[in-house]
Amino acid sequence: MNARADAPGRPVPRPAPLWRRVAVPAGLFAAVGGAFAYVGVVDPGEPGHYPVCPLYRLTGLYCPGCGGLRSAHAFLHGDLLAALRDNAPAVAAYVGFAVLWTVWVVRAAHGRPLRIDLGPAPLWAAGALLLVFTVVRNLPFGGWLHP
Repeated sequence: MNARADAPGRPVPRPAPLWRRVAVPAGLFAAVGGAFAYVGVVDPGEPGHYPVCPLYRLTGLYCPGCGGLRSAHAFLHGDLLAALRDNAPAVAAYVGFAVLWTVWVVRAAHGRPLRIDLGPAPLWAAGALLLVFTVVRNLPFGGWLHP
């Protein structure tokens, strides 16, 4: 029998085993870890390994993601200053992902779902920051933000 009786006539289901509760976060970690491992081994600074950003190729403008692979490569090799120089918002995203993933695993291990109840204000603020970053890095005085 898979359920124990809590009250007469009301079975209480057993919690799922730990491996089932953390399977999805573990799968995501494997995928992201594999991608990061590839970027750590194959240097994005050497031409021919990765495609060029289509926006940069067509317009000469840097998108908010330009420099993200070089930033990840530097981050994985422990060069935090180079990672920030190549793409600071990407570094913030790496750290944010790690924190969020850790919270997800801990909650899943305890049988609680991950709930992110962000209102529209933080999402609009993040979008506005990325927009400002993109505009400033493409202006003449924003050359220090070029990857």
